[in-house]
Amino acid sequence: MALKSNAGYVAIVLLSLVLVCNARPIYPLPSKIGHSHRQPLQTFRPFNIAHRGSNGELPEETAPAYMRAIEEGTDFIETDILSSKDGVLICFHDVNLDDTTDIAEHKEFADRKRTYEVQGENITGFFTVDFTLKELKTLRTKQRYAFRDQQYNGKFPIITFEEYISIALDAPRVVGIYPEIKNPVFINQHVKWPGGKRFEDKFVEILQKYGYEGSYMSKEWLKQPIFIQSFAPTSLVYISNLTDLPKVFLIDDVTIPTQDTNQSYWEITSDAYLDYIKEYVVGIGPWKDTIVPVVSNYLQTPTDLVARAHARDLQVHPYTYRNEAKFLHFDFHQDPYAEYDYWLNKIGVDGLFTDFTGSLHNFQEWTSPEDDNTKSKLLHKIASLISSYKN
Repeated sequence: MALKSNAGYVAIVLLSLVLVCNARPIYPLPSKIGHSHRQPLQTFRPFNIAHRGSNGELPEETAPAYMRAIEEGTDFIETDILSSKDGVLICFHDVNLDDTTDIAEHKEFADRKRTYEVQGENITGFFTVDFTLKELKTLRTKQRYAFRDQQYNGKFPIITFEEYISIALDAPRVVGIYPEIKNPVFINQHVKWPGGKRFEDKFVEILQKYGYEGSYMSKEWLKQPIFIQSFAPTSLVYISNLTDLPKVFLIDDVTIPTQDTNQSYWEITSDAYLDYIKEYVVGIGPWKDTIVPVVSNYLQTPTDLVARAHARDLQVHPYTYRNEAKFLHFDFHQDPYAEYDYWLNKIGVDGLFTDFTGSLHNFQEWTSPEDDNTKSKLLHKIASLISSYKN
């Protein structure tokens, strides 16, 4: 039944994997595909968040990575939003292009190498803010990690924020988006928009253009689910005056201060700060090793961060869960399902950012109690089978 309903979408996924996209993307922009009776977002278990798409299999932040994640059962497709030189918002993680594109092969751009200060560090490379969208579209993406599948390197282009939204809206079921306002301090320093607008203004304008509205779990939100995330608390506070869409405050390693306010990990996870930020966000997204410290690759006693967040009605969506042995702590014996079980059932988080959407989906399908809607469908299916047998 699920295979039939997704057949057309899967065909698009497969086609996108073999085509080298040299011109306009094969998915429509803006979204024009209609799905009148789409399965709603599940809300009875923790959210499966596809971290940069299904990037354990395909190059991150690409259309095929997002489409594969949808095929594999994700609840939300996550992305990082940056800007081109001409102010077009794009899906890309690093402020520089060096690690995940073929920029080094483009000799016509050799003179674009720059050194900029990013979050207190001098970084040398090729930066998105020095290229127009047209120029960025000539580049092709590649897999970040050498130990992952390299066969799709050089095949897929960088996509825009709007193209990413279209992928979610065109899915055969309701799929949420989880965009990050990435490096807003850096972007606002190097990109200028007409009328004095800033990165955050453009970000919210695009969401409004595509009909994203409503507070968490409202009727409007359930129709087009979204979480807005950022490591920059000032950006989250700023956009709170522009939209009531739910926001998540990302929290980095204990050694890294906030990029905009220069606050320490200990300051932003204090009771006083959680009391402050809960007025603007519905949750926090901490790096998982700050929730459960690790020494010599073994888990230590969990902190009370999850309990303190939950006491304030804040969700907790930690990152990042990866199947490879090098990312799994020794306690899990190279078993990603053991890690999922620990975090979902012992720590009790409300969502997970994973590079391997399919494995998390399988774990939840095999272990989660079914909601009433699922049970009703199952009973209906059994009744149909019995009826057919009688006839």
